[in-house]
Amino acid sequence: MNIHLDLSSLRRTRAGEYALRFLFGGSMTAIAGILAERYGPVVGGLFLAFPALFPASATLVEKHVRERKARAGILQTAQGRLAAALEARGTIMGGVALLGFAWAAWRLFPIWNGAAVLILALGIWLALAIAIWRTRRRRFFFRFARRKFRVQR
Repeated sequence: MNIHLDLSSLRRTRAGEYALRFLFGGSMTAIAGILAERYGPVVGGLFLAFPALFPASATLVEKHVRERKARAGILQTAQGRLAAALEARGTIMGGVALLGFAWAAWRLFPIWNGAAVLILALGIWLALAIAIWRTRRRRFFFRFARRKFRVQR
């Protein structure tokens, strides 16, 4: 799978879908603010890091794939659920990389310049994201290769 940018999906997304994403994001931000006020910024920050857009994104991905298959005449398909599962996997990988960003910011903000900390934390996030992506790709390839070329007895 090659990573690419497809801006045509912006035209296919309806206003209501954007509203749903903003509703989820705004709700999670408000909840994080309430928790931060009640229990402190550490707890609030953890909830702010929750991927607020993921629930809306996963359901919209599933819906779009299902609609595209229906237009092609394929009525019974699991492709929508598989696309949502792939979205979930990407969210988890990005969340793990985001933990590296958060750790670097947490440890370095008290002792370094803010701009330098953000640049370094961004570099750590990018390095972790790439490493996680490559590891996942390599594991998938080897699992597929073992299955495909297994010796038949």
